[in-house]
Amino acid sequence: MSTNNLQSCKRKKFLHGHGRQSSSIDDLGLDILVYEILIRLPAKGVGRSKCVCKEWLSVLSTRHFAMMHCRHISTSYNQKFIAIDSRLCSVFPLSCEDSGPLLNSRILLPFEAPWNKVNILTSFEGLLCVCFRNTGKLVIWNPLTRAFKEVSSSNSRGLYKPKSDAIGLYVDKTNDYKLLHIKRRRGRMWVHVYSSMFDSWHKITFANKLRCWRGKPIWSNGTFCKGVLYFLVNCFIENKGVMLFGFNVDSERFRLKTFPRFPHAYYDGNLVVVHKELHVFVTHGLPNWTVDLWRMEGESWVKLWVFPRIQPPIILSCSITHITSTGRFLVVSNDGVANEIDTTKKGVDCFLPLVWFHGLQGTIYTETLSSPDFYFD
Repeated sequence: MSTNNLQSCKRKKFLHGHGRQSSSIDDLGLDILVYEILIRLPAKGVGRSKCVCKEWLSVLSTRHFAMMHCRHISTSYNQKFIAIDSRLCSVFPLSCEDSGPLLNSRILLPFEAPWNKVNILTSFEGLLCVCFRNTGKLVIWNPLTRAFKEVSSSNSRGLYKPKSDAIGLYVDKTNDYKLLHIKRRRGRMWVHVYSSMFDSWHKITFANKLRCWRGKPIWSNGTFCKGVLYFLVNCFIENKGVMLFGFNVDSERFRLKTFPRFPHAYYDGNLVVVHKELHVFVTHGLPNWTVDLWRMEGESWVKLWVFPRIQPPIILSCSITHITSTGRFLVVSNDGVANEIDTTKKGVDCFLPLVWFHGLQGTIYTETLSSPDFYFD
């Protein structure tokens, strides 16, 4: 008997003695299927999976699954750029391998406000915080599920004033999505927090001790990392440079944090989370601008990378957002001009203009099933 025939006989005897193992998907068990397979699908794939049967629809529609799914897919590889340029909203995949035009999908804005009065302020786990410039009202919106919720109240909480206020989206240890609103009026500051779980606002009383400095310092919107919502405050008129405040979301207390210091007369920063660690791009030095990348380690900062000098300074007045885990970043100027920055390359080769981005105003976000409401429909 040949070797192949002998092995075939042994296999048949084994299967006869132990029973042939079924490869049916039903044998996996619902828990393994949901939390090992379906949870790794893109958000749109989960939506299609809800049509398989009533049991899948029930499990995949729970808040618990939505939160677990969000933690799995909230990586830089799933990020997209969303821009409001008409009544329809454009969504671009973030792929910087090719600087040519990219195919985009279109989303109908669900708001009654004029599209040219809608500003996207920030994004977090698939949720966008949107401001209506004509009314000042704030809205939390998931572009994928099209769900949105107006969070402004009749007592003026949640009414946003551009260039004066700051906001931050985050989630606390109870998985309650919250919105922090810093309101500055006539030299004073108030802080309120909105809870999606309870659909209500409450005031952070201690924060009133943080007076606004003269000269109207500029507050960035919040960047959430490891239970802390970080804000950069530019107050050079008071010769205080850039200050970094951290809002602990559990204790609901602000604390002044350390920030890299420079001998130059002017410097500025952009916060970004990379691999779940807080980083900052710091622009400093006149007349030749220099940009450094720093990472927070404990209560101190470590310099990681220095941008090559380039004229004109495309980094100035830009928002810098992390895209991939391979060292690439997206720099979008205030007038919509974008460049890719590849930290794995040297000199001017690290800058790649992105023609398809030109003139677009928007933000980077990840498609998730997160809901602006605590309970799903």
